[in-house]
Amino acid sequence: MDQNMKESLRDLLKNTETHFGKGPWTIASAPGRADFLNTHQDYKVLPVVPVGIDLRTFIFAKVLDRDVFKIRSLNLEEVEEPYTDTFRVEKSDMLEKGWFGNYFRGVINVLVEKGQAHKLKGLDVIIKSQIPIGSGLASSAALEIAFLKLLNHLLNFGYTSKDLAEIAYLAETKEVGVPCGRLDQYGSVFGGIIKLECRHPYNVEQLPFTDLIFVIIDSGIKHATRDIHPVRQEEINDGLKTLMENKKVSAKLKTKLGYRYDEPLWEKISEEEITPYLPLLDEKVSKRFLYTLKTQKLTEFALRILRHEIIDSREIIKHVDVDLAETTIPKQLREKNCWILGKIMNQQHELLRDLYEVSLPELEKIREAAIGAGAYGVKISGAGFGGSLIALVKDSGMGYKVLDASLSVGAKQGWISKVSPGATIDHPKMKTPKVGRSLNRLTRLS
Repeated sequence: MDQNMKESLRDLLKNTETHFGKGPWTIASAPGRADFLNTHQDYKVLPVVPVGIDLRTFIFAKVLDRDVFKIRSLNLEEVEEPYTDTFRVEKSDMLEKGWFGNYFRGVINVLVEKGQAHKLKGLDVIIKSQIPIGSGLASSAALEIAFLKLLNHLLNFGYTSKDLAEIAYLAETKEVGVPCGRLDQYGSVFGGIIKLECRHPYNVEQLPFTDLIFVIIDSGIKHATRDIHPVRQEEINDGLKTLMENKKVSAKLKTKLGYRYDEPLWEKISEEEITPYLPLLDEKVSKRFLYTLKTQKLTEFALRILRHEIIDSREIIKHVDVDLAETTIPKQLREKNCWILGKIMNQQHELLRDLYEVSLPELEKIREAAIGAGAYGVKISGAGFGGSLIALVKDSGMGYKVLDASLSVGAKQGWISKVSPGATIDHPKMKTPKVGRSLNRLTRLS
């Protein structure tokens, strides 16, 4: 890699032509997302609550006079892996599993299928991303969304943010073949904190309580959504088949169920209603059902806080697992609300660990250290079995303590992040990441 490519992202953004040659270059970016609340629920068409984070994927592009897409990843070039892909401005075949160019090919394939082939033009595309791959922070969705944001701007498609999310979702699921829900794509394109309704027509509610600071902790353990989601989905399908075909199950409950994980009206099923029938199921399948219902109820309560509703102590006792006789609730409103959200995050993580069984001892060790250092709450972000944890903290000072504690017990790297905006054209005003005392400690404040 030449010296120019070793320059900082800040320099790439300010001096694009110096590094990449004569333009004009257009720059688009999209944030990664942390899986804040209701993890593993989007594919069941339950609402989810992602948060945009201060790690972004940047795409630089200029129009070519040839009908080809030339794709180059600076990140892959830096680690001396294959880093270029070239394909024609038409529907293209997917290459081998895991090939980075498939995400771009998939986006173009979806656009061609939507009748947009006549608008497409060849582009020189260069990628620089801050989002670690396989970390549960939606690196692939940010790649797709940044690319679509750029195409939408350069080629005047006129798509809305919701349109871009749907195209990216189709590219990842139908073309690349990753069995994900819509969480990542919508979280990246909208940024902020949103409630995403994962049942058609996929409405988005942008939530007002965004004065939050998170620590994003990368465990360094790679995972793949395609290896996790299908297993849990099939387990739920097996349970649904058992319930639907058993004559002991009430007709009323069956009207809310179905044979596939995305068919039940989960939000209308109470735990009390289904509990009598859980002994009919395999123990692990029963856990999956309980996880789904318990986590959804916690999320409904958390949404009230994120909408700035006033919550009294009786409601806290009703919804959150806390002993007020042994706990002092903060009096200042923001701190009180962060404290409640942290308790909910902790409960959702414990449900992921105990009922959905997607944690690992290494993740638990990091999480315990983060909580011990003062985090309000810490939970898995993403599919689990590795990837990242997300911690809610009082302020950046507490964030550094949590990050130090996490790194000391094996976390690979981490970032302190405010809530970040969604996909943009041209780069936002930003501070480049700062490297701290450890070579594996990467923190970002904006």
